[in-house]
Amino acid sequence: MRALLITILAGAAAAATASAQTVDYTRAERMLSWHAESLIAGDDVSPVWIGGGNRFWYRSKTGSGRAFILVDPVRNTQGPLFDHARLASALSLAADTAYEPHKLPFQRFDFVRDENNIAVRVGKRRFECDIRAYQCTTTDTLPSTEFLALSPDSAWAVFAKDNDLWMHRWPDRRDTIRLTDDGEQYYAYGVTAPRAHAQMRDNLRSRPSLAFSPDGRRIAVTRTDERNVAHSHFVSYTATRPRHFSQPYALPGDSIIPRPDIFLLDLTETLATAAQDNGTATMPTRVRAALSPDPFRAALRSSSEDSIWHPTSDRVHLTYYTRGAKGLYLAEIDARTGAQRILAADSAKTNVIGQEYIESKSWWVSATGEDVIWWSERDGFAHLWRFGRDGEVRNRITGGAWNAGIIHHVDEATRQIWFIGRGREQGRNPYYAHLYRVGFDGTGLTLLTPEDANHDIEFSPDGRFFVDTYSTIETPPISLLRRASDGGVVRTLERADVSRLEESGWGAARPFVVKARDGVSDLYGVMYLPPNLDPAQKYPVIEHIYPGPFVGSVGSWSFKAHGENFALAQLGFVVIQIDPLGTRHRGKAFHDNYYGNMGDNGIPDHVGGVKQLAARFPFLDLERVGIYGHSGGGFASTDAILRFPDFYKVAVSGAGNHDQMTYGHYWGEVYQGLMKKDTVKGTNNYENQANRLVADNLKGKLLLMHGDMDDNVHPAMTIQVVDALIKANKDFDLIIAPDRGHGLNEPYFIRRRWDYFVRHLMGVEPPRQYEIVRPAS
Repeated sequence: MRALLITILAGAAAAATASAQTVDYTRAERMLSWHAESLIAGDDVSPVWIGGGNRFWYRSKTGSGRAFILVDPVRNTQGPLFDHARLASALSLAADTAYEPHKLPFQRFDFVRDENNIAVRVGKRRFECDIRAYQCTTTDTLPSTEFLALSPDSAWAVFAKDNDLWMHRWPDRRDTIRLTDDGEQYYAYGVTAPRAHAQMRDNLRSRPSLAFSPDGRRIAVTRTDERNVAHSHFVSYTATRPRHFSQPYALPGDSIIPRPDIFLLDLTETLATAAQDNGTATMPTRVRAALSPDPFRAALRSSSEDSIWHPTSDRVHLTYYTRGAKGLYLAEIDARTGAQRILAADSAKTNVIGQEYIESKSWWVSATGEDVIWWSERDGFAHLWRFGRDGEVRNRITGGAWNAGIIHHVDEATRQIWFIGRGREQGRNPYYAHLYRVGFDGTGLTLLTPEDANHDIEFSPDGRFFVDTYSTIETPPISLLRRASDGGVVRTLERADVSRLEESGWGAARPFVVKARDGVSDLYGVMYLPPNLDPAQKYPVIEHIYPGPFVGSVGSWSFKAHGENFALAQLGFVVIQIDPLGTRHRGKAFHDNYYGNMGDNGIPDHVGGVKQLAARFPFLDLERVGIYGHSGGGFASTDAILRFPDFYKVAVSGAGNHDQMTYGHYWGEVYQGLMKKDTVKGTNNYENQANRLVADNLKGKLLLMHGDMDDNVHPAMTIQVVDALIKANKDFDLIIAPDRGHGLNEPYFIRRRWDYFVRHLMGVEPPRQYEIVRPAS
């Protein structure tokens, strides 16, 4: 904080007298992600591993575009995957157009036949390119795997159609075989009912949610029963005749909610008869997993590492929750009978929100089944525990007043676990993620990423190496290739270059620490400052809030380089984000702080935190404090101006879930609790959080925005607040976005947010109908 004050004072000499009243939308627009991101080089290393080994490629960001880089960790080599100029020339010739070497028209590719040939998709066309001879040929329309699940040998592709599963050969799509015949609407195999916004856009297809066994002879597939779930309804008003859409949508307290089932299909006879090539194939046998107690959340997703077939292909492991997340179970399912064995479990009076719900891969089962690694908060902090096949605890692996996170790799031979930990290293930000190694018995705990920063880890499939990209809020990322054995650096892959961003007038965000309402707990936040800040001036303050309890306002604690908070700072606001009590990664009690009272939203900590900052930095104007947020942040920002009307003067709220009683049961029941009604008083335990019930507190300026086809947070929630405000005779502003879903990050809505704060918080008239232009690319 002292360094922050020195930085501010050093910039005072260059400050303009009226800097706090400057509103330059053009300068602010340059800080939006779609403009500023292109001014950074070397900040993105997303490895794509080749086969099951440790070689990988990635798209490096250069000053002029992108380059495809190949890395061989064993040989310790790094270089271009191909000659970009020659490939651009060959592809231009084949496509009869012109492509630039570092702006090739694809982001991904597939190796075909060998690593000398790649297949790319450009628009709707498929090209195969020899990256040694540099010759490209166009073929038929590239078969897309977007809506398909491929078998382990890529010989078959499974897809969902008419509520059932089908399979055909890949990639020629011959020999279509029906795998199920009893699917029905709202109880389909592999897919759920399309959301209303997808219905409106006729985007009804999706990849089936299933997982092939390693031998390719079995499939585990989800089947969610939504047949008797009550519907939410939507109307699109832009057509000549308004159109109606609906979707199953269970609310807290509903007696019928979606029931997730897992079915296991045996393809042995199906594949045998298909091999006879006589045009017929036997339909696979199937059994339903006997999950008990009844789950409210269980899924098999191709992107998830938490639903894993055993190497023998005879059983599958998955986690599931009971209603309200009161219980979390790790089950082993017999693929032949569907019988269940519970390997590990947790329960709580509040909720059990395992890493599976937040991040993937929170558990591991050995090939023998005798060792089960399980993530649990049973002692108040998140740690790893070792269970036996009988479901009993064998030993605790990690412990202490810090938190273990996801499991990245397990070596059964050496009995070692590589996992993420937070808050163990004293004097560091407790949200910073570090990689550790520890033995099954809890011995040998070793820090492998010593840098005082937030570490983003990607392990190689063979577990020998990992890519570590680390940064802080203020310092740009560095990407290293490291050995898993000891964390030793093999080579530096990239160092981010932000010099061009700095030339545009950008300044780094500043982290800070304040105390929570209890006067003891440290809270961490980020401040975005106007350029050429004059500490003798007073600056209006805007809080950007996302309240938890899922994630906090700051979000990732990695480097922040662009976005709307930077843009608002360019307009002359001081923007603040605070992660209050009730956010994750700080222990169970910290996370549960306002369980059952979601109207709290951590706002007392926000108010107290801003006041503490103003005591340190007198340029913060406590008479001009605003707040904005979207979704949960829309709920919280409205809540803030209604419950603290003398502190917050302006609020902009987008798509807020203003009452958890009318939001999805999967959210409200987890954090507000199961519905409890007092039939005598006519009340329930959800009334302490509904914004509509405190609408008569409004004193300041409130702008509400919502898309009328928002199938996540129904627009009814904003309309209910509007109704209450009208009944209370309150002035407010409202924007209904026609045919928009949940996201409202289009240039028009960004500009309207800016206008509202400039006019009502800064007291300056904004430029009339300024148009923010998003690049076409």
